[in-house]
Amino acid sequence: MEVKINREIREYTESIFFGLSIRQFIFSICACIVAVILYFILKPYFGIETLSWVCILGAVPFAVLGFVKYNGMTAEKFIVAWIKSEILTPKKLTFKPINLYYEDLKNIENQKSKKGGNKR
Repeated sequence: MEVKINREIREYTESIFFGLSIRQFIFSICACIVAVILYFILKPYFGIETLSWVCILGAVPFAVLGFVKYNGMTAEKFIVAWIKSEILTPKKLTFKPINLYYEDLKNIENQKSKKGGNKR
């Protein structure tokens, strides 16, 4: 008898239906519903081939939300993190080096010239 154990315990997900987690199952149902709604709404306006592509493109975002993980984040967590980092708090980092030794030497020279200038 062999028991499958995940190498990383944090990656464990309980499968509910057809080997899908509850999250994947819900988003799969949403993708199917969107595809069916698009089919019936757009059937009078498009041919079957175009309509099938529209249904696929309508269902893809829901499938992505349910199945994709990036750096351990679910899709909506990744989208929120991306919006925060790129849109809400965009940062342009510029490197401006400061040579402390040079600044100290410049200050010492200024002090010497002031002292030397006052004595004359």
